Amino acid sequence: MFNMKKEVGFKRQRELFCVWFGIIVALLLLNQCYVSSARWDPSNKSQYITSSPPVRLRILDKHVVMSNGLVSVTLSDPIGMVTEIEYGGINNLLERNKEKNRGYWDVVWSDPNHPRNFLFQFDGTQFRVIVENENHVEVSFSRTWDGGDGFPLNSDKRYVMLRGCPGFYTYNILERPKGWPDVDVIQSRLAFKLQDRLFHYMAISDDRQKIMPSPWDRQMGTPLAYGEAVLLTKSENPSLIGQVDDKYQFSFDNKDNRVHGWISSNPHVGFWVILPSDESRSGGPLKQELSSHTGPTTLATFFSGHYAGPDLNMKLRNGEPFKKAYGPVFVYLNKASQNDDHQKLWTDAKEQLAIETRSWPYDFALSKDHPHPDQRGTVTGRLLVRDRYINHGSMSANSAYVGLAPPGAAGSWQRDTKGYQYWNKTNDGGYFFIRGIRPGTYNLYAWVPGFIGDFRYNVDVTITPGGEIKLDDLVYEPPRNGPTLWEIGIPDRTAAEFYVPDPKHSLRTQLTLRSNNLQKFRQYGLWERYTDKYPNEDLVYDVGRSNYRTDWFFAHVNRKVGNNTYEPTTWRIDFDLENVAPRGTYTFRLALASANQARLQGWVNNQNKRRPDFMLGLTGRDNAIARHGIHGLYWLYSFDIPGYQFQTGRNTIFLRQSIGSNPFSGFMYDYLRLEGPPHLG
Repeated sequence: MFNMKKEVGFKRQRELFCVWFGIIVALLLLNQCYVSSARWDPSNKSQYITSSPPVRLRILDKHVVMSNGLVSVTLSDPIGMVTEIEYGGINNLLERNKEKNRGYWDVVWSDPNHPRNFLFQFDGTQFRVIVENENHVEVSFSRTWDGGDGFPLNSDKRYVMLRGCPGFYTYNILERPKGWPDVDVIQSRLAFKLQDRLFHYMAISDDRQKIMPSPWDRQMGTPLAYGEAVLLTKSENPSLIGQVDDKYQFSFDNKDNRVHGWISSNPHVGFWVILPSDESRSGGPLKQELSSHTGPTTLATFFSGHYAGPDLNMKLRNGEPFKKAYGPVFVYLNKASQNDDHQKLWTDAKEQLAIETRSWPYDFALSKDHPHPDQRGTVTGRLLVRDRYINHGSMSANSAYVGLAPPGAAGSWQRDTKGYQYWNKTNDGGYFFIRGIRPGTYNLYAWVPGFIGDFRYNVDVTITPGGEIKLDDLVYEPPRNGPTLWEIGIPDRTAAEFYVPDPKHSLRTQLTLRSNNLQKFRQYGLWERYTDKYPNEDLVYDVGRSNYRTDWFFAHVNRKVGNNTYEPTTWRIDFDLENVAPRGTYTFRLALASANQARLQGWVNNQNKRRPDFMLGLTGRDNAIARHGIHGLYWLYSFDIPGYQFQTGRNTIFLRQSIGSNPFSGFMYDYLRLEGPPHLG
């Protein structure tokens, strides 16, 4: 009897143990999957048909509401602004300001005959339901130019909600029929302004994350050299006092500007803008754009003059027709338990970006201006580099950027704003694969880190629906006249390898989670540090003895000599030559990573000559020096120098930036090289 009771007792203990063990495992799994339990995959939408509530569309008096049981999005009718986003127990993630200033598409434009900039928010005049069923809703808010004084392009804003999706998609189609008036379009973007009482933590990369100041903090701060930069002097968060807030500190190259956003601590909710493709962005992979910044604001910018200037204005002239679809952009929402840290939401957003990228191009956007996957093509090939002064044979162009863009000259993609672009990087063997290309005629372009200049394939590439183009090996021969006598820097289109100073202690700002010298150029006021380092005499670089990482200042800027007074500066490159060829021609290669309202004068060995030996006229307006960019637009120049201007032994090249009116006129050099005459090689 005793043994029987004992056996029953053990059995109950085992049952209780199993129950509790199961509960613990379930709780652990629940906690582990809280963010990603409903992992959204737009390429596998069928899995959500039975497991998720249906999509609903409600048409009210002045609003339209899309909802799917996870998120509810309210749009103004017929204007088409995003006025409310309900998610994660928050009635509205967006700021409670005017309805037009919460979530919107906008452009900055001007009439070239009357150059004054206007902001236009694409106020729709007609609402249409494109599709409405339990799995898929797409709505349109369109506007047709009435021939008046307003923005002379038609627009069609689209919003898409899918079953089981924790967010929504949006895209915008701009169209200009043939014969319409001339217009300059200066910027095109999508913007969201979130509740500042909820969203305080911003994340734009693994390392670039921080608690951000509030609009009140900025309002109470001290303005600095330009309106976007403010020194924080008062804040409810004492750790922010003494730091600088400037939206340009959070810019990104297009190739890296793919997911960013904000996190609310209570409730623990993330708001993310995801761009799975750069096809509708302008300027190529290195074009820099804003991401998220104090507001709290988050953006998807498709083109602007930031880090480029008027070269990136879209100029529509002489009645030329134009049509382009921007996006779709995915507004992704996620949530976690209060016990989780912010990294869980950020990691989840990155994982979602990877899924969206694999799913591109989307098959659910229903405008005919967004071709589906089977209506697009692919291009594969291999890129080689041939430089006989480095290697007698061809070398694999590893890590090269290869892209398709509208036909033009080599490097024209950098300033194109009207067409679509498709870029990818080569592998170690120089092979590339570019997919999801819209039908049309393109040129294939490339540039290779470690080599100057731009490659352009001299045959047009025509993409057809479903077409697969396999190119033969392509060979890039970078500019070269003779052997390298000396070089300064790395030809990678940035000035990041040069000496970047620490900011003044009073202006030091926490921009990263940990010490990161690779992002030091994002600090405010570094242009003033040139005067601190060279208060009386300018930079002198001694080839063979100096180190460009410590002895070549990252920006050739002016010296401050008084209160808001600046003077031009002249840099010297000293070097030795043996066996000078007086009848030969030497070549000085100058690659610029940035230029802003600057003029270059160059002399060989004698700066007192009446005329410079070589010069550049007024160049660039990218403003990358002020905006912490480390690069803007790329420029490449070659200057022929007669051999008789050199001498055996010691020589000097003088480089003078001759416009001294302000602190931001100057150059960032990418790479400098002196080549000897061909017979020296």
